[in-house]
Amino acid sequence: MTPVPPVLLLGAGRMGSALFAGWCAAGLEPSVLVDPSMPSGLARPGDRVVASLDDVPAGFVPGAVVLAIKPQVAPGVLPALSARLPDGAPVVSILAGLTIARLQALLPRAGAIVRAMPNTPAAIGQGMTVAFAGADTTPAQRALCHRLLAAGGALAWVEDEALIDPITAVSGCGPAYVFLLAELMEQEGLALGIPAPLSRLLARQTVAGAGALLAASPEDSAELRRAVTSPNGVTERALAELMRQDAWPASVRAALQAATARSRELAR
Repeated sequence: MTPVPPVLLLGAGRMGSALFAGWCAAGLEPSVLVDPSMPSGLARPGDRVVASLDDVPAGFVPGAVVLAIKPQVAPGVLPALSARLPDGAPVVSILAGLTIARLQALLPRAGAIVRAMPNTPAAIGQGMTVAFAGADTTPAQRALCHRLLAAGGALAWVEDEALIDPITAVSGCGPAYVFLLAELMEQEGLALGIPAPLSRLLARQTVAGAGALLAASPEDSAELRRAVTSPNGVTERALAELMRQDAWPASVRAALQAATARSRELAR
């Protein structure tokens, strides 16, 4: 396996940690992680964990710089990074809402900037990432970014940066919607009298199993739903409640529109 060039990772929160785990599994060379509250056990022997950019070893030359800090703190952090950017190293940003133009203003010395939206299943190689490459990105730089982002699972590239905001709403935020479904199923199972350990198992395994079946099946999700819905049966009765226009259709529409709007607000 060809090693993955070293990375300078800014921010090792939930998403940054998930990406780093995927890179390590793909053969990442010793890298530097900048995070004042580094999760225990994330770094490997040979990696350097530092609290600030001032502590990055002087001789360290990363193949890529990955921004995984909170979007709200970017204006206070990125100007200090700009002077330290190595020539030729692409900058990969997973900062929700921050456009390429905004990142270029904060990082005037940056050449190639790739904006990406991954999600947390990347930690186990089951993530979904969508990326957009800025105009100055060379084929070689895009190939390196592709390798980094694909380490966490499926990867798609788009040619319209404006798509990243609704993609954030659907995919970047998507795992939280699924976790909420499992949470609500478990809670209602308890209310219906199912013992707590069994209710938890039922909710988690049902959601996980349905997701695995969806991933393995060539059929679309609507067809899979219809296949498990017998006429006049129990599932049909439940879906009649969920599919009322004022229930899931309205709630999911409102949630995705709100998330898209918030992603766009962060760019201002």
